[in-house]
Amino acid sequence: MGSYKVCFCFNRKFRCKDAEPPADVKEAFESFSGGVGHMTSEQLLRFLKEFQGDAGATIVDADAIIDEIRHRRHLGKFLKPILTLENFQHYLFCEDLNPPIRTQVHQDMTAPLSHYYIYTGHNSYLTGNQLSSDCSDVPIIKALKRGVRVIELDMWPNSTKDDVDILHGRTFTTPVQLIKCLTSIKEHAFSTSPYPVILTLEDHLTSDLQAKVAEMVTHTFGEMLFIPEAECLEELPSPEALKERIVISTKPPKEYLESKSSNEKDNGSQKEKDSAEEEAWGIEVPNIKAELEDDSKNENDRSEQILEEEDADDCDRKFRQDSTLQYKRLIAIKARKRKVELADSLKVDPNQVTRLSLSEQLIEKAAISHGTDIVRFTQKNLLRIYPKTTRFDSSNYNPFIGWMHGAQMVAFNMQGYGRSLWLMHGMFRANGGCGYVRKPDFLMKIDPYNQVSGPRASFPVKTTLKVKVYMGDGWRMDFRQTHFDTYSPPDFYTRVGIAGVPDDVVMKKTRTVEDDWAPVWDEEFMFPLSVPELALLRVEVHEYDMSDKDDFGGQTCLPVSELRTGIRSVPLFDQKGEKFKSVRLLMRFEFV
Repeated sequence: MGSYKVCFCFNRKFRCKDAEPPADVKEAFESFSGGVGHMTSEQLLRFLKEFQGDAGATIVDADAIIDEIRHRRHLGKFLKPILTLENFQHYLFCEDLNPPIRTQVHQDMTAPLSHYYIYTGHNSYLTGNQLSSDCSDVPIIKALKRGVRVIELDMWPNSTKDDVDILHGRTFTTPVQLIKCLTSIKEHAFSTSPYPVILTLEDHLTSDLQAKVAEMVTHTFGEMLFIPEAECLEELPSPEALKERIVISTKPPKEYLESKSSNEKDNGSQKEKDSAEEEAWGIEVPNIKAELEDDSKNENDRSEQILEEEDADDCDRKFRQDSTLQYKRLIAIKARKRKVELADSLKVDPNQVTRLSLSEQLIEKAAISHGTDIVRFTQKNLLRIYPKTTRFDSSNYNPFIGWMHGAQMVAFNMQGYGRSLWLMHGMFRANGGCGYVRKPDFLMKIDPYNQVSGPRASFPVKTTLKVKVYMGDGWRMDFRQTHFDTYSPPDFYTRVGIAGVPDDVVMKKTRTVEDDWAPVWDEEFMFPLSVPELALLRVEVHEYDMSDKDDFGGQTCLPVSELRTGIRSVPLFDQKGEKFKSVRLLMRFEFV
C-alpha cells in the first residue's frame, strides 16, 4: 500500500473592510453638528463656509448636497433630511460634490491671446511614435475632447501630387487626408471648450495645393473661420472675442511681389544680354536683310508661338498670385522664420504680432542669455516650444522652462504618456479646463524704466501650502483582486510634492500601509512656495513591491492656485491620464 503526501497551502485573506473616518473628519462633524450625532442643512452650511472656505455657499447648496447623498445611499425619503457621520464621510469622498479644484471658467478672458498659456499639441495626428506610427484624425479628436486648443498639422502633397495629405514628412508614418482631419476638427472643436482652436500648419505645398487648402478650409469651417480684416494684426484678439472660431497660423507663402521682382530682375538681365547681341549683329544686318526676308513668315509663326507661351506664363503667374493671396488671406497669426541671431528673432515689432517656434534645446540655451528678451517678446507675441527631433518615442520634456519665460504654446506629444504629460494635464485643469490659463502678472509687467521682471534664480517665499493625506479607496472596485499581489491586499504609499520653478520643486512620501485596500495614512506635509502661480501639486500612489519595481496605483496633478481649501475628494488617473471610476484620496489643503 503506497503512501500519500498531503500539501496544505495557506493563502492570506483579502481584507475589504471600510476604513474609519479620519480623526479630523470626526472632529469637524462633532463640532458643526453640536455633538448630537447628525448634521442639519444649516449646520452643513456653516461647515461649508467656515471650514471649507466656500464663502458663496447657500442653504440651497446645503439642501442639495443632503438630498443627493440620501438619494445615492437609498435612504428613505420620509426620514429627516440630515447627515449621519457615515453619510458625511460619504459626501466628503464624492469628487463631483466636493472637488479639489474649481470647475468653472473664472479668469478674465478678454485680454490678448499672448496673455494666456494655451493647451498645445505637437504632431497632433500621430497615433504613436514619430517614425512609423499611423496618422489619423482619432488622436486629434481625443485631444480636442481633452481640451487641447492648438492642433498641429504637417501638410504634404499626396503620392499623385493632386491632393493634400497629413503626415510626418520623410518618415514611414502612414498618411491621412487633410480633409478628413479638417472635418473632424469642425465636429469636435468646441465639444469641451468654447474658446478658439488654433491650427498651426507646417506647409510643404506648391501654390496650386495651397489654393486647394484655402478652398477646403473655407468650405469646411465657413463662418467658424476667423479671417482678420487687416493683413497684419497689431494686437492679438482675446479668447473671448474668438469664441467658437478656428484660427489659422503658419508661415506666409512667398510674396508674389518678391517673385515678380525677381522675374523682372531676370528679364532685365536678359534684355541687356539681347541688346548686346543686337549691337554685335548690327554690323552685319544690312548685308543679310534680303536673306532674312525669305524667312519672315517662319519667324512670324515662331513669334506667335512665343507670344502664346508668354500668355500662358502670364496666366500661370496670375494663377499663382491669386492662389497665394487666397491662401495668405486665411493666415490670422503669421509665423516668423527664426533668424540666425536669436536676439534678432526676439525683437518686438510695435506694428504687428507674430509667432515664433523654438526647440526645447534652444529655449534652454536662450533662457540663460536672453531670458528677459523672451519674456518681453511673449508679452505681445506668441512663442511655441516643440520637442527635440530625437524624441522618436513621442516622449516629452519639462514644460516649466517654457512657462517660466511666458511661452504660450508649449507643444506636447499628447500620446507621449509619462510624468511630463501628467504635468501638462495638471496645468490645464485650471480655469475650468477650457484650454486657456492666464499667465502670472509678473510675466506681463513692465516697470517705469521699460524693464520686464523676467525669471530670476530665486524668489522669496510667498505662501506655504499645507497638505494632509488622510486615506484612499476605490482600488478594490477598479482593479482585479490579484492585480497588486497574488496572495494579499496591496501595500500602498503616497508620493506628494510640487512641480514648478526650481526653488519650489520637491517630492515627499508617506509611510507604506500594509495589506489594506483602503489605506489610512493621516500624514501632513508643508510646501513653502515662491511662485505659487506656476506650482502644480503632484500626487502619486504606488504599491510597494519588495522584489520588483513598485506597482502604479494612480496619479494626479493639480494647479496650486486652483486648490479649494478644506477636506476634499481627489480623484486619481491612470498612466494615460484617464480618470479611474472609483479610485480617490481624501486630502486637506490649507495655505498658511
